[in-house]
Amino acid sequence: MELFSRGRLIETVVRRAILILVLAFFITPVILIVLTSLKTRLDALASPPLWIFKPTLENYVHIFVSYSFGLYIRNSFIAATGATLVSVVLGTLAAYGLARYPFRGSEGVSYWILSLRMAPAIASIIPLFIMLRTINLIDKSSGLILVYTSANLPLVIWVMRGFFEDIPRDMEENALVDGCSRLGAFFRIALPMAVPGLAAIAILTFLFTWNEFLFALILTSRSAQTLPVAVLLFMRETGIDWGNMTAAATIMMLPMLVSTIFVQRGLVRGLTMGAIK
Repeated sequence: MELFSRGRLIETVVRRAILILVLAFFITPVILIVLTSLKTRLDALASPPLWIFKPTLENYVHIFVSYSFGLYIRNSFIAATGATLVSVVLGTLAAYGLARYPFRGSEGVSYWILSLRMAPAIASIIPLFIMLRTINLIDKSSGLILVYTSANLPLVIWVMRGFFEDIPRDMEENALVDGCSRLGAFFRIALPMAVPGLAAIAILTFLFTWNEFLFALILTSRSAQTLPVAVLLFMRETGIDWGNMTAAATIMMLPMLVSTIFVQRGLVRGLTMGAIK
């Protein structure tokens, strides 16, 4: 019994040590970014790095005053929010159709839709650029929303299809017997039960879009430029402005940190209820 207790104790210590190492590996870069954003230019370039310094907000003030960073935040918010709303609405309707109205080859269609998400983005950037230029949507938020919607729809459809398949059909059939239309059964029965999945996929879609770099780099120039592309402004021939760059990176991380802290339980619950079988 004593050997068993000692073995359990060693196992617990080893697990916690591994957990601490993994957390340190992922958290340390974030801490360094935030600390560097609070340093002066001289302190940011100090070698070895300074751990004790007088914090300043001059980097944050500078990126908003000299680089109009509010414009890039607005562009990112418009693109991410618009793409999320359109993707979730269209993807949910398509997923419900695939889950409730199966047809010959529907399973193959579902896997084909998922495969579109796996395709490398660089393979589609030239055709997308040509199409958007033809319809005059280059360097416009509406063009980015269109591209991001097409990129995120496969994931939304695949995840939400799993949720709707896990919802018992009997509940909707009972509603139909009671006089509810198919559309009414969808909005009153299926959709409310799929709210955890909707929340999870909406958060993931928003974060994927918020952090996207390649499409925004190629398809925008100034008016619709987003935060990930704007960070390149601090890379010059004379060197990298680490203070301003880390300040911009800290601002970019805020939505991810907020969503992780406040909706962590809902996100995990949403991903484990039906999306992953």
